[in-house]
Amino acid sequence: MARMPRFSSPIKLRSRLFKRGDSLPYEMFNHERLEREAKSARLLERVYHNGQRKIWDGKDLLEELVQAHGPVELSDEQRKAIHKMFSIILWGELAAWKVSAQLADRLEPLEAKMAATSQAHDEARHFYVMHDYLKLLGCEPDPLPPYAKKIMDMVLSTDDLAAKLMGMQLMVEPIALTLFQITRESGVEPVLCELLRYYERDEARHVALGVHYLPSLLKEMNYRQAVRYWTFQARMFALQLKGLGELEPEFQALGIDAIQAFRLGQGKQLFAAKLLAQNLGHEHIMMEVFKRAFDFLVVYNYSEDDEYRGLLKRFRDGLHAAHHGEAKPVSIHPEQPTFA
Repeated sequence: MARMPRFSSPIKLRSRLFKRGDSLPYEMFNHERLEREAKSARLLERVYHNGQRKIWDGKDLLEELVQAHGPVELSDEQRKAIHKMFSIILWGELAAWKVSAQLADRLEPLEAKMAATSQAHDEARHFYVMHDYLKLLGCEPDPLPPYAKKIMDMVLSTDDLAAKLMGMQLMVEPIALTLFQITRESGVEPVLCELLRYYERDEARHVALGVHYLPSLLKEMNYRQAVRYWTFQARMFALQLKGLGELEPEFQALGIDAIQAFRLGQGKQLFAAKLLAQNLGHEHIMMEVFKRAFDFLVVYNYSEDDEYRGLLKRFRDGLHAAHHGEAKPVSIHPEQPTFA
């Protein structure tokens, strides 16, 4: 049976909030870590070195893909859909670049700092390559739609280190991976579909920073801090569900099943949450609570068929889904189950 973790006394603010000033992090070589934390540290260091080995040149790759597949050819409807979806991705990559640069500066453990630095390098490449791809479409990036903007603003503006890590690494990144996968599998445009394979490989590594570093922060939280953290996550998920809803016309234009997209995104987030729970050393009861809540909200808001459902039927369907636990974790990346 899942149990609530015991919370310690209020933690020192230096471990949760971004430090002010530019003092040197003398604690980065602290060797008094638990074995689980030491293992996570080794994995984060490996993320950095694997990232260095797998760096790809965005300019060269995009040019090679255009030469191999020819100019981008899309219908007007498809072009508009890709323009909107990948404008969101473009700004999301910039937000991830900014967040990972903040983390690289502020995180004290050496291995976590290395992983964040590697991510900042990747996100910079993703940003300029996506901008170049949109130029091939003859498009300038659109501003973010309302819900996507609220999500990015939440992650960028919070000074809570745990919330920032969870928001970007365990909430935004899995949704980005979902959009990459469903677009690639649609086969809508070969240059983009091949390009997204490289994005997926990089982004799968980025989730590791949240999975392997966040447990040390969660274990130090007192009750009030934990409530604030889980409230932040609940707000993030509700906004993400509405944000995916904003893309239903684009999914339809690209031949993508919206419910499948919602379920895939939910599954990827649950997979990351499951690994996080394992690194915490127990199955966190809040993981199960959120899993059931996710099931309810997906089924309540979005029908698997085209029939009209009144409010009461939607509510009953949502409760049924939550009771039976329909959501299933889905690997972030089949070839990289440990994000290394």
